[in-house]
Amino acid sequence: MLSILIVEDEENLGSTLEEYLTTIGHKCFWAKNGSIAKNYFKSMKPELVLMDIGLPDISGIALAKEFKKIRKDFNLLFLSALNDPEIKVEALEIGAEDYITKPFALKELIIRLERILKNNETFEKHPDEIVHGPLKIWFKKYEVMDADKKIIPLSQKECAILEFLYKRKNQAVERDEIIKEIWGEDKFPSNRTVDNYIVSIRKWCESDNQKSIEIQSIRSIGYKLIINKD
Repeated sequence: MLSILIVEDEENLGSTLEEYLTTIGHKCFWAKNGSIAKNYFKSMKPELVLMDIGLPDISGIALAKEFKKIRKDFNLLFLSALNDPEIKVEALEIGAEDYITKPFALKELIIRLERILKNNETFEKHPDEIVHGPLKIWFKKYEVMDADKKIIPLSQKECAILEFLYKRKNQAVERDEIIKEIWGEDKFPSNRTVDNYIVSIRKWCESDNQKSIEIQSIRSIGYKLIINKD
């Protein structure tokens, strides 16, 4: 069961989602605008936010960014009638798990939710704290610690990518594999989006001059996470 915040101003869709997701066992809160959504987000601490982009009082993109400043440990899935590639990429780059274009079938939404649940379950298989040299990882808390003992929060996507590379450590991983595992079969994001996330993650591990953890670029293929020292 998930605690789900539905942010949707369209009456029919909002009520349908609330009723259907509640029926299959999830705990739902429905907000028809950004102001109500903010209150729910702070008080109910949802695990998943279904976010419409075209809200009456604020852009769903802007609202999601506000939510990410408050908490990192939630999943974000956008629902929008906008089929604009640039908006999709922006949504994914701020840490969204997925982007569904309206109209969509409820079965499609459930498939996406099942993927999110599957990704969350992988974090449970790791120890609460992973230590390599001066570097530390807390997958369940979406945080890492660099060599200067600075705690760095990870976005949902950063954490998922790091976890995937860590799970496949010492193996070359193709960019397409990362996209398929983290975003699914959609055409978005581009390889450049993946590269941008890797740059962010690298800043953390490159703080360690001993290179206890290293993310190597494999030309024309992707990346390899190397554990050099425990």
